[in-house]
Amino acid sequence: MIRNKLKILICGFVLVVFSMGTVKAVSIPKPSFEVWQLPSQINTIGNSYVFRTNNGKVVVMDGGVKEEAPYLRGFLAALGNKVDVWFISHPHADHVGALAEILKDPRGLKIEKIYHSEFSPLLYGAEPGSKEGVEKFYELLKKSGIQVEDIKTPGMVIKLDQTSFKILGVKNEDLMMNPYNNSSMIIRVWDKAKSMLFLGDCGSEESERLLNSPFRKELDCDYLQMAHHGQQGASKHFYRTVKFKVCLWPSPSWVYNNDAGKGFNTHILKTIEIRDLVDSLGIKENYVSYKGLYKIR
Repeated sequence: MIRNKLKILICGFVLVVFSMGTVKAVSIPKPSFEVWQLPSQINTIGNSYVFRTNNGKVVVMDGGVKEEAPYLRGFLAALGNKVDVWFISHPHADHVGALAEILKDPRGLKIEKIYHSEFSPLLYGAEPGSKEGVEKFYELLKKSGIQVEDIKTPGMVIKLDQTSFKILGVKNEDLMMNPYNNSSMIIRVWDKAKSMLFLGDCGSEESERLLNSPFRKELDCDYLQMAHHGQQGASKHFYRTVKFKVCLWPSPSWVYNNDAGKGFNTHILKTIEIRDLVDSLGIKENYVSYKGLYKIR
Protein backbone atom coordinates (compact mmCIF):
# COMPACT_ATOMS: atom_id res chain seq x y z
CA MET A 1 0.00 0.00 0.00
CA ILE A 2 2.77 2.40 0.95
CA ARG A 3 4.70 1.44 -2.20
CA ASN A 4 1.61 2.16 -4.33
CA LYS A 5 1.15 5.59 -2.75
CA LEU A 6 4.84 6.31 -3.29
CA LYS A 7 4.54 5.38 -6.97
CA ILE A 8 1.55 7.72 -7.33
CA LEU A 9 3.45 10.58 -5.69
CA ILE A 10 6.51 10.06 -7.91
CA CYS A 11 4.35 9.89 -11.06
CA GLY A 12 2.54 13.05 -9.98
CA PHE A 13 5.84 14.84 -9.38
CA VAL A 14 7.12 13.81 -12.83
CA LEU A 15 3.91 15.06 -14.47
CA VAL A 16 4.19 18.41 -12.67
CA VAL A 17 7.84 18.83 -13.72
CA PHE A 18 6.99 17.80 -17.28
CA SER A 19 4.10 20.28 -17.37
CA MET A 20 6.27 23.08 -16.01
CA GLY A 21 8.80 22.37 -18.71
CA THR A 22 6.23 23.02 -21.44
CA VAL A 23 5.16 26.44 -20.10
CA LYS A 24 6.16 29.24 -22.49
CA ALA A 25 7.41 32.55 -21.18
CA VAL A 26 5.01 35.41 -21.92
CA SER A 27 6.72 38.71 -22.71
CA ILE A 28 4.85 41.96 -22.19
CA PRO A 29 5.18 44.22 -25.26
CA LYS A 30 7.14 47.40 -24.65
CA PRO A 31 5.67 50.65 -26.00
CA SER A 32 7.51 52.17 -28.96
CA PHE A 33 6.00 55.64 -28.67
CA GLU A 34 4.67 58.14 -26.18
CA VAL A 35 2.08 60.84 -26.82
CA TRP A 36 1.14 64.07 -25.11
CA GLN A 37 -2.31 65.62 -25.19
CA LEU A 38 -1.42 69.29 -24.93
CA PRO A 39 -3.47 71.42 -22.55
CA SER A 40 -5.75 74.19 -23.72
CA GLN A 41 -3.85 77.48 -23.31
CA ILE A 42 -6.68 79.99 -23.62
CA ASN A 43 -9.70 77.82 -22.72
CA THR A 44 -10.98 77.63 -26.26
CA ILE A 45 -11.58 74.77 -28.64
CA GLY A 46 -8.46 73.27 -30.15
CA ASN A 47 -6.80 69.97 -30.97
CA SER A 48 -3.12 69.29 -30.32
CA TYR A 49 -1.18 66.03 -29.88
CA VAL A 50 2.56 65.39 -29.98
CA PHE A 51 4.14 61.93 -30.39
CA ARG A 52 7.71 60.77 -29.87
CA THR A 53 8.95 57.37 -31.00
CA ASN A 54 11.47 55.30 -29.10
CA ASN A 55 14.18 56.54 -31.49
CA GLY A 56 13.26 60.18 -31.00
CA LYS A 57 11.16 60.89 -34.09
CA VAL A 58 8.51 63.57 -33.43
CA VAL A 59 5.01 63.71 -34.88
CA VAL A 60 2.40 66.44 -34.42
CA MET A 61 -1.32 66.13 -34.95
CA ASP A 62 -3.00 69.47 -35.74
CA GLY A 63 -1.50 71.87 -33.14
CA GLY A 64 -4.38 74.05 -31.95
CA VAL A 65 -5.32 77.70 -32.39
CA LYS A 66 -2.86 80.46 -33.34
CA GLU A 67 -2.66 81.78 -29.76
CA GLU A 68 -1.21 78.40 -28.73
CA ALA A 69 1.73 78.68 -31.16
CA PRO A 70 4.19 79.97 -28.49
CA TYR A 71 3.42 77.03 -26.19
CA LEU A 72 3.68 74.56 -29.06
CA ARG A 73 6.99 76.08 -30.20
CA GLY A 74 8.42 75.69 -26.72
CA PHE A 75 7.18 72.13 -26.39
CA LEU A 76 8.72 71.11 -29.72
CA ALA A 77 11.96 72.94 -28.94
CA ALA A 78 12.32 70.79 -25.83
CA LEU A 79 12.05 67.71 -28.07
CA GLY A 80 14.79 68.86 -30.43
CA ASN A 81 13.08 71.51 -32.59
CA LYS A 82 12.42 69.06 -35.39
CA VAL A 83 9.12 67.50 -36.49
CA ASP A 84 9.40 64.44 -38.72
CA VAL A 85 5.71 64.28 -39.61
CA TRP A 86 2.85 66.74 -39.13
CA PHE A 87 -0.72 65.51 -39.67
CA ILE A 88 -3.57 67.93 -40.38
CA SER A 89 -7.03 66.53 -39.71
CA HIS A 90 -8.83 69.40 -41.49
CA PRO A 91 -8.21 73.13 -42.01
CA HIS A 92 -10.44 74.71 -39.35
CA ALA A 93 -8.57 77.49 -37.54
CA ASP A 94 -8.73 75.75 -34.16
CA HIS A 95 -6.76 72.85 -35.67
CA VAL A 96 -4.24 74.61 -37.96
CA GLY A 97 -3.96 78.09 -36.45
CA ALA A 98 -0.75 77.36 -34.53
CA LEU A 99 0.81 75.61 -37.53
CA ALA A 100 -0.03 78.61 -39.73
CA GLU A 101 1.86 80.89 -37.32
CA ILE A 102 4.84 78.55 -37.38
CA LEU A 103 4.83 78.42 -41.19
CA LYS A 104 4.88 82.23 -41.30
CA ASP A 105 7.91 82.33 -39.01
CA PRO A 106 9.57 78.95 -38.29
CA ARG A 107 12.27 80.40 -35.96
CA GLY A 108 14.49 77.39 -36.44
CA LEU A 109 11.77 74.72 -36.15
CA LYS A 110 12.31 72.19 -38.94
CA ILE A 111 9.32 70.26 -40.33
CA GLU A 112 10.23 67.37 -42.62
CA LYS A 113 6.82 66.44 -44.03
CA ILE A 114 3.14 67.39 -43.74
CA TYR A 115 0.24 65.06 -44.54
CA HIS A 116 -3.29 66.29 -45.16
CA SER A 117 -6.31 65.63 -47.36
CA GLU A 118 -6.60 68.87 -49.29
CA PHE A 119 -10.06 70.38 -49.73
CA SER A 120 -11.19 71.46 -53.17
CA PRO A 121 -12.35 75.08 -53.63
CA LEU A 122 -15.90 73.73 -53.76
CA LEU A 123 -15.52 72.04 -50.39
CA TYR A 124 -13.75 74.82 -48.51
CA GLY A 125 -16.13 77.32 -50.09
CA ALA A 126 -19.05 75.47 -48.47
CA GLU A 127 -18.29 77.34 -45.22
CA PRO A 128 -17.99 81.00 -46.33
CA GLY A 129 -16.74 82.13 -42.93
CA SER A 130 -13.74 79.79 -43.15
CA LYS A 131 -12.95 80.08 -46.87
CA GLU A 132 -10.48 82.97 -46.72
CA GLY A 133 -8.56 81.47 -43.82
CA VAL A 134 -8.21 78.13 -45.64
CA GLU A 135 -7.00 79.81 -48.82
CA LYS A 136 -4.33 81.66 -46.85
CA PHE A 137 -3.31 78.48 -45.04
CA TYR A 138 -2.97 76.49 -48.27
CA GLU A 139 -0.87 79.29 -49.71
CA LEU A 140 1.42 79.11 -46.67
CA LEU A 141 1.81 75.36 -47.22
CA LYS A 142 2.77 75.88 -50.86
CA LYS A 143 5.34 78.56 -50.03
CA SER A 144 6.83 76.76 -47.03
CA GLY A 145 9.25 74.57 -48.96
CA ILE A 146 8.15 71.64 -46.80
CA GLN A 147 7.23 68.38 -48.48
CA VAL A 148 3.42 68.20 -48.41
CA GLU A 149 1.48 65.07 -49.34
CA ASP A 150 -2.20 65.25 -50.24
CA ILE A 151 -3.85 61.96 -49.25
CA LYS A 152 -6.79 61.33 -51.58
CA THR A 153 -7.76 57.79 -50.58
CA PRO A 154 -7.68 55.97 -47.22
CA GLY A 155 -5.44 53.04 -46.45
CA MET A 156 -1.96 54.60 -46.43
CA VAL A 157 0.36 53.48 -43.61
CA ILE A 158 3.22 55.69 -42.45
CA LYS A 159 5.67 53.80 -40.26
CA LEU A 160 8.16 55.57 -38.01
CA ASP A 161 10.42 53.17 -36.16
CA GLN A 162 8.04 50.62 -34.56
CA THR A 163 5.06 53.00 -34.58
CA SER A 164 2.44 52.89 -37.35
CA PHE A 165 0.03 55.61 -38.50
CA LYS A 166 -2.77 54.49 -40.82
CA ILE A 167 -5.17 56.81 -42.63
CA LEU A 168 -8.66 55.36 -42.25
CA GLY A 169 -10.61 58.35 -43.55
CA VAL A 170 -9.99 61.31 -45.84
CA LYS A 171 -12.01 64.25 -47.17
CA ASN A 172 -15.57 63.53 -48.25
CA GLU A 173 -16.39 65.96 -51.03
CA ASP A 174 -19.92 64.55 -51.31
CA LEU A 175 -20.84 65.27 -47.67
CA MET A 176 -21.90 68.89 -47.81
CA MET A 177 -23.70 68.89 -44.49
CA ASN A 178 -21.22 69.94 -41.78
CA PRO A 179 -18.67 69.88 -44.63
CA TYR A 180 -15.34 70.61 -42.92
CA ASN A 181 -15.89 68.32 -39.94
CA ASN A 182 -17.21 65.49 -42.09
CA SER A 183 -13.97 65.66 -44.06
CA SER A 184 -11.67 65.11 -41.08
CA MET A 185 -8.72 62.82 -41.75
CA ILE A 186 -9.10 59.80 -39.46
CA ILE A 187 -5.87 58.27 -38.16
CA ARG A 188 -5.15 55.05 -36.30
CA VAL A 189 -1.86 54.92 -34.37
CA TRP A 190 -0.44 51.76 -32.85
CA ASP A 191 2.52 49.69 -31.74
CA LYS A 192 2.70 46.29 -30.03
CA ALA A 193 1.59 47.76 -26.68
CA LYS A 194 -1.34 50.09 -27.46
CA SER A 195 -3.60 51.53 -30.14
CA MET A 196 -5.22 54.94 -30.61
CA LEU A 197 -7.86 56.39 -32.91
CA PHE A 198 -7.93 60.10 -33.74
CA LEU A 199 -11.21 61.40 -35.15
CA GLY A 200 -10.48 65.11 -35.52
CA ASP A 201 -13.87 66.80 -35.77
CA CYS A 202 -15.53 63.83 -37.49
CA GLY A 203 -19.27 64.40 -37.86
CA SER A 204 -22.14 61.95 -37.58
CA GLU A 205 -22.28 61.23 -41.30
CA GLU A 206 -18.56 60.53 -41.61
CA SER A 207 -18.61 58.32 -38.51
CA GLU A 208 -21.39 56.18 -39.97
CA ARG A 209 -19.44 55.90 -43.22
CA LEU A 210 -16.43 54.67 -41.23
CA LEU A 211 -18.51 51.96 -39.60
CA ASN A 212 -19.46 50.69 -43.05
CA SER A 213 -15.95 50.97 -44.49
CA PRO A 214 -13.39 48.18 -45.04
CA PHE A 215 -11.57 49.56 -41.98
CA ARG A 216 -14.34 48.81 -39.48
CA LYS A 217 -12.23 46.43 -37.34
CA GLU A 218 -9.40 48.97 -37.17
CA LEU A 219 -11.65 51.49 -35.44
CA ASP A 220 -11.47 49.46 -32.21
CA CYS A 221 -8.70 50.84 -30.01
CA ASP A 222 -7.40 51.40 -26.50
CA TYR A 223 -7.53 55.23 -26.63
CA LEU A 224 -10.20 57.15 -28.53
CA GLN A 225 -10.03 60.87 -29.26
CA MET A 226 -13.55 62.19 -28.86
CA ALA A 227 -14.74 63.82 -32.08
CA HIS A 228 -15.38 67.57 -32.31
CA HIS A 229 -14.14 68.24 -28.78
CA GLY A 230 -16.63 65.74 -27.40
CA GLN A 231 -19.91 67.15 -28.67
CA GLN A 232 -21.97 67.00 -31.87
CA GLY A 233 -19.26 64.93 -33.51
CA ALA A 234 -19.39 61.20 -34.19
CA SER A 235 -22.78 59.57 -33.77
CA LYS A 236 -23.86 57.86 -30.58
CA HIS A 237 -24.20 54.71 -32.65
CA PHE A 238 -20.50 55.00 -33.51
CA TYR A 239 -19.48 55.28 -29.85
CA ARG A 240 -21.71 52.34 -28.90
CA THR A 241 -20.31 50.19 -31.71
CA VAL A 242 -16.58 50.84 -31.53
CA LYS A 243 -14.67 49.21 -28.70
CA PHE A 244 -12.36 51.47 -26.66
CA LYS A 245 -11.05 51.81 -23.11
CA VAL A 246 -9.95 55.42 -22.56
CA CYS A 247 -11.32 58.75 -23.82
CA LEU A 248 -9.14 61.65 -24.97
CA TRP A 249 -11.10 64.91 -24.76
CA PRO A 250 -9.56 67.93 -26.57
CA SER A 251 -12.04 70.12 -24.74
CA PRO A 252 -11.97 73.45 -22.90
CA SER A 253 -13.82 73.56 -19.56
CA TRP A 254 -16.92 75.30 -20.92
CA VAL A 255 -17.35 72.68 -23.63
CA TYR A 256 -16.67 69.71 -21.35
CA ASN A 257 -19.14 71.02 -18.77
CA ASN A 258 -21.59 72.53 -21.28
CA ASP A 259 -21.31 75.81 -19.41
CA ALA A 260 -22.68 78.98 -21.00
CA GLY A 261 -21.35 81.05 -18.11
CA LYS A 262 -24.21 80.17 -15.79
CA GLY A 263 -22.92 76.85 -14.52
CA PHE A 264 -22.87 73.17 -15.37
CA ASN A 265 -25.03 72.09 -18.34
CA THR A 266 -26.45 75.55 -19.09
CA HIS A 267 -25.26 75.67 -22.72
CA ILE A 268 -26.79 74.15 -25.87
CA LEU A 269 -23.89 71.76 -26.49
CA LYS A 270 -24.26 67.96 -26.42
CA THR A 271 -21.21 67.19 -24.31
CA ILE A 272 -23.10 65.96 -21.25
CA GLU A 273 -25.06 63.53 -23.39
CA ILE A 274 -21.80 62.08 -24.71
CA ARG A 275 -20.28 61.99 -21.24
CA ASP A 276 -23.32 60.08 -19.97
CA LEU A 277 -23.02 57.70 -22.90
CA VAL A 278 -19.34 57.09 -22.16
CA ASP A 279 -20.20 56.42 -18.50
CA SER A 280 -22.88 53.93 -19.56
CA LEU A 281 -20.25 52.06 -21.57
CA GLY A 282 -18.18 51.58 -18.43
CA ILE A 283 -15.33 53.85 -19.49
CA LYS A 284 -13.49 54.98 -16.35
CA GLU A 285 -10.51 56.94 -17.73
CA ASN A 286 -11.04 60.36 -19.30
CA TYR A 287 -8.17 62.69 -20.17
CA VAL A 288 -9.51 66.23 -20.65
CA SER A 289 -7.23 68.88 -22.16
CA TYR A 290 -8.35 71.78 -19.97
CA LYS A 291 -7.24 69.86 -16.87
CA GLY A 292 -3.58 69.88 -17.89
CA LEU A 293 -0.91 68.05 -19.83
CA TYR A 294 -1.37 64.29 -20.24
CA LYS A 295 1.41 61.92 -21.23
CA ILE A 296 0.60 58.40 -22.38
CA ARG A 297 3.25 55.72 -22.81
